[in-house]
Amino acid sequence: MKPAHPSFFVLIALIGGLAIFSSTLSKTPVLPLFAASLNATPAEIGWIVMASTIPGILISYPAGALSDHLGKRRVLLASLIVFASAPFLYLVIETAWQLMAVRFYHGFATAIFGTVASAAIAERYTADRATRLSTYSSVTIVGRSIAPFLGGALISLASFGAVYVACAIAGVLALGAGLLLRDHEPKPATKLELPHFWASLVTVLRDRGIMLVSLVEAAQYLVFGAIEAFLALFAASLGIPAWQIGIILGAQLVSIVFAKPLMGKVSDRVGRRRVILPGLLIGAASVVLLPYFPNFIGLSVLSLVFGLGFATVTSSTAALVADLTRNGRYGSSMGVLRTVMDVGQSIGPVLTGFMVGAAGYGSAFTLLAAILVLAALMLGLLLRDG
Repeated sequence: MKPAHPSFFVLIALIGGLAIFSSTLSKTPVLPLFAASLNATPAEIGWIVMASTIPGILISYPAGALSDHLGKRRVLLASLIVFASAPFLYLVIETAWQLMAVRFYHGFATAIFGTVASAAIAERYTADRATRLSTYSSVTIVGRSIAPFLGGALISLASFGAVYVACAIAGVLALGAGLLLRDHEPKPATKLELPHFWASLVTVLRDRGIMLVSLVEAAQYLVFGAIEAFLALFAASLGIPAWQIGIILGAQLVSIVFAKPLMGKVSDRVGRRRVILPGLLIGAASVVLLPYFPNFIGLSVLSLVFGLGFATVTSSTAALVADLTRNGRYGSSMGVLRTVMDVGQSIGPVLTGFMVGAAGYGSAFTLLAAILVLAALMLGLLLRDG
């Protein structure tokens, strides 16, 4: 195998950081505020927020399979065109329904890019696969974490339009950097026939290992999405001020950014299962203990520990799927992983909201912890490799 050009990883990480920064800037915190300024009802705002997540379920696998056939560069560039063009559409929006349509269009960018970028990294790097995937993920998380602060400042100092102009600048820069990418092994531009598309999907779906790891990833993101949505509300219900809630959630983010590359290196050395299993149990312990430490310090520490558990698990799941992939179907495998993950992340807030309403935060957090323990049991008992 021809060694990867040393600049590829830096370039894909730069593109990912810019693209995810642009995407996050378009929604946090501007999206609900912009929707409200368009006189959107609470129900409409819910649909607007959800609109960008639907493409992840619809397009992740097709994009991954297509990248296996045409090469990663072409499909990545298609996503970067969406990243670069979508921000300009926000500038001409006049109704809530138009905003929903633009969010749906914008969602294709992250759905395609996230899948294919991971597949491209997995394809190029084998010896240090988890380290590379984890470091790339941490770079995108940095972009994701900067965006809300800049977005809030631009809204306060200027306008909604200024936020979307900043999104456009980052998106265009990402596209410009994307033009410098080169495929690892360029694929012939022949027509992708439907039978081959379905055959590739069936092959991946029949792989018990890949599906099991995808379910573990879905369980982890289900809990992550739920904690992301309800830890702040739980803290607010305790009377903790907003600035302290920001620190509680920030502690989790910081731990993820720094722990992911480190745990990726550990995974490359000791094996995937030996990293994923402890990570799931660490996450479960931190979640189930949340109601027992109802104060700023306690929730900050547990949020940080949950971030460590999350980083430990997700540093290895994509790498393990890549390890289990046969015949170079990295795009297809990553597409299935991301689709299942998106389903899990979408279910998390809905399930937790129902549990909080029916039985309170304590029961909801216990259920989330049980899901992580169940995922650990499944992986430990059913997957012997990795």
